[in-house]
Amino acid sequence: MMRYVIDAPTLVHLVDQELRIDPSVQVVAPSSIRSEALQLLLRDVSEGRRTDAAALEAHERITELKMRLLGDRVSRGTAWRIARERGWDTLRDAEYLAVTRLQADALVTVDPDLAAKADGVVPVAPLHALLDGA
Repeated sequence: MMRYVIDAPTLVHLVDQELRIDPSVQVVAPSSIRSEALQLLLRDVSEGRRTDAAALEAHERITELKMRLLGDRVSRGTAWRIARERGWDTLRDAEYLAVTRLQADALVTVDPDLAAKADGVVPVAPLHALLDGA
């Protein structure tokens, strides 16, 4: 079974596009992913790209997606070290890279900035690696 870390923009993309994750794939993420995805939906509503109803419907689908969520001491410590090594002033991206390093085969993201930050730190796989029939 392949294990992939996804980030909040990728989670929202999967839900918006109604993409099905292959049952042989395990999705892993930091425990903060659902709150971060909800924040993205709130921003979309505030900027007029979604209605409240559409955002809440997307949130419902997000909560139904099966994921292994991690937020243990080792993950947080690894995120801290990655952020310090890279000179980052937040842990957001470092958390995704830490969970990938510790628990997954690769990171899958639709965010080109996160993919660039992952270069040389953890493997990055294309979106289709997650999908049913890939």
